Amino acid sequence: MAAVVGVSLKRGFSATALGRVGLQFQACREAQTAAAAAPRIKTFAIYRWDPDKAGDKPRMQTYKVDLNKCGPMVLDALIKIKNEIDSTLTFRRSCREGICGSCAMNINGGNTLACTRRIDTDLGKVSKIYPLPHMYVIKDLVPDLSNFYAQYKSIEPYLKKKDESQEGKQQYLQSIEDREKLDGLYECILCACCSTSCPSYWWNGDKYLGPAVLMQAYRWMIDSRDEFTEERLAKLQDPFSLYRCHTIMNCTQTCPKVWQPWPSRLRWMPVVSGGAWNGSQSQTPPGPKKARPSL
Repeated sequence: MAAVVGVSLKRGFSATALGRVGLQFQACREAQTAAAAAPRIKTFAIYRWDPDKAGDKPRMQTYKVDLNKCGPMVLDALIKIKNEIDSTLTFRRSCREGICGSCAMNINGGNTLACTRRIDTDLGKVSKIYPLPHMYVIKDLVPDLSNFYAQYKSIEPYLKKKDESQEGKQQYLQSIEDREKLDGLYECILCACCSTSCPSYWWNGDKYLGPAVLMQAYRWMIDSRDEFTEERLAKLQDPFSLYRCHTIMNCTQTCPKVWQPWPSRLRWMPVVSGGAWNGSQSQTPPGPKKARPSL
């Protein structure tokens, strides 16, 4: 310390001044440490309902989480609540990176994935979390997607060939241009965010296929390798499967994959389902445009 003081004195600093600087630096560090350690308590109001409990009614239950000790995403908060506060809280989750679609839920009024939605850091606001709307609830944040997947199965979401003799013996190739027409469609992870945001799907979910399944139907119709386009179109020829869409367009706001291909597909599909399709890939509209992510 003496050597340091000596050097400082030679440069025009007194021992007293050096001591003051040291104390100020220490006080600054202590203030920064105290600020970092100050808890940032965020309140979450989460939909709860357990059908296995006799007489249990749906309710909103609040939990408080210190954001300094939690990851940045809503799913991080849910996992922390389940692990440290209330182990009975039930929700789906898997990949934690927006790939599987398991953690789809309604967060602060919008359908999205909990793993890609950032926590609102405004500590004065309560974050409200519900299961996907207008779906039967199995428990808490877990909706029953049985009807959704049955509808997906009904469109036969796989390549179909007239001649099956070569099946498994060769690859089915397509041009780069034909492949590009699938951009914005094949990325769908079937999270059901779009379909469960659609009032028409709420009203006619037993018959209307909804935006997610219809987009998947379109994806297979325009695949140049598929040979059952006419048959796929024929299956949509009823008053409900396709025509319950009233272009409300809630579906365009909720896709967590940040693609919004549905409006252009929606304008095109009523035309082809009315008989205008001639099997030409040139009838497909331009490829979709990327939308900016909104986290």
